[in-house]
Amino acid sequence: MTRKFRDWQPDASWLFPPSPRDWLPEDHPVYFLLDVTTRIDISPIINDYASAKGGQPPFHPQMMLVLLLYAYSDGMFSSRKIMQRCVTDAAFRVIVGKDIPDFRRIAEFRARHLKHLPALFLEVLVLCRDAGLLKVGRLSLDGTKVKANASRNKAMSYDRMEPEAERLQQEIEALLTQADDADIVDDNQFGDLSGDEIPEELIRRESRLAKILEAKAALEEAARQKTQDHVDQMEAEGRKHRTNPDEAVPDPKAQRNFTDPESKIMKTSNKGFDQCGNAQAVANEQQIILAADVTNQANDVRQAVPMVDQAILNLDEAGVTENVGAFTADAGYFSEENMVALDSNRRIDNTFIATGRQKHNDKVPEAPKGRPPKDLTAKQKMARRNRTKKGRAEYARRKVIIEPVFGQIKEGLGFRNFLLRGLKKMQGEWNLVCLTHNLLKLFRSGALTAI
Repeated sequence: MTRKFRDWQPDASWLFPPSPRDWLPEDHPVYFLLDVTTRIDISPIINDYASAKGGQPPFHPQMMLVLLLYAYSDGMFSSRKIMQRCVTDAAFRVIVGKDIPDFRRIAEFRARHLKHLPALFLEVLVLCRDAGLLKVGRLSLDGTKVKANASRNKAMSYDRMEPEAERLQQEIEALLTQADDADIVDDNQFGDLSGDEIPEELIRRESRLAKILEAKAALEEAARQKTQDHVDQMEAEGRKHRTNPDEAVPDPKAQRNFTDPESKIMKTSNKGFDQCGNAQAVANEQQIILAADVTNQANDVRQAVPMVDQAILNLDEAGVTENVGAFTADAGYFSEENMVALDSNRRIDNTFIATGRQKHNDKVPEAPKGRPPKDLTAKQKMARRNRTKKGRAEYARRKVIIEPVFGQIKEGLGFRNFLLRGLKKMQGEWNLVCLTHNLLKLFRSGALTAI
C-alpha cells in the first residue's frame, strides 16, 4: 500500500527570501516593537555612548532595546538563552540580522541602561494614553513576592554570627600554627621558600570570616539607625525619651544574606519562606501599570502612599489630569496614617482599603445605613465605608484590575525570579518587566496603528 506524505528533504539547499521579514506574519509583535521604538524617545540611551572613540563600534541601541523587550515579552530573561534564540528563532533573527550579540553584550546593555527605564516607562504611558488605555476611573495597588537571585541557605541570623566568627577565628589560628610548623620542617629540608604559599583552606576561612563580620556590622548599624530615626521622631513631636541609639542591639533573629544582602527573607504564597524582593504595582481597569517599585520590606503598609504618589506623578507626566474615581488596596496597606493621607489626596475621590481579612465561611455584614457615629476610630470608619453598597462594588473590582496583572507577569511571562542582585537593580528589572507588560497590552489592543 502506497502512502503519500508532504515532501521532506532536510538536506536540501534553501533559497532564503530577500528579507527576514518574509518569515513572519505582518501582525507579529516584533514589528510592533520595531515601530514603538521609533515613536518613543530613546535618545538618552543613544547619547550614553561616546561617538569619537576608536575600537569596535557597539551594537545599535535600538536593536538591543528591541531585542531585550521582545525577549522579555516572550518570557525569555536569561542573556545566554536570548543569544541562543538569536541563532535559532526567526523572530529574533528579524531583530539582529546576521550580527548576533554575545550574551555578555546583552547582559551589559541591560545593566547599563536600567537607569533609563523610568523615562521609557513614561514614554509608553503616553502611547497608552493616546490609545485610550490610560483611564483612571479605578486604580488598585498590590504587591507580590519575587524570589531574589540568592539562596536562603546563604543567610545567617545575628545570634549565629558571633559564635560562627569565633569558631572560624579558632580554625584560622589552628591553620596558621599548622602552616608555621610545616614551614619549619620544609625550610630545614629544602631551604627558605618564597613566603607566599597560603593554604586554600586558610583563604576560604578568612574570606568567610570577613563576610560574617561585615554582615554583623551592617545589622548593628541598621539597628542603630532605626533607633536614631525613632529618637528623631519623638524629639520632633516634643516627647521625652531615654533611648541611646549607640546602645541599640539587632534582633537576634535578624538575618543578612551573603549573596545579596539587600534581599530579605519573606513569606511567600506557598506559606513558605524565601529570599525575596517585594514587587509593587498600581494598575488601572485596562490593567496598565502606572507605577512600579521593589522594596526589601516584607510588610506592604509603608508602600501605600509612595506608590500612590508615584502613580499620580506619572499620570501628570503623561498628561492625564482627571481625578481617580476610586482607589483600592488590600488589608496589608491599611493604617490610620495611610487612610488620612489618601483621603486628603486631592486627586483621589474615594479610598477603599480593607481593614482585615475575612474568612470564606464568615457571614458578610449588612451594609450600614444612616450617618456614621462620631466616635468611630479611623479603622472603624474605613470598615464601615467598605461595607456600603458602593464600597463593596468598588472593592470587588480589585480582582479584575490588579490581581490578574501579577498572574499575567508570573504565569504568562514566567517571571518568578530576579536575575540581578541589589535593590536598585531589582527595581530596574521590575521596571523592565512592567514596561514589557504595558507594551503587550498596547499591542493586543490593536490601537497603536490608529495613533
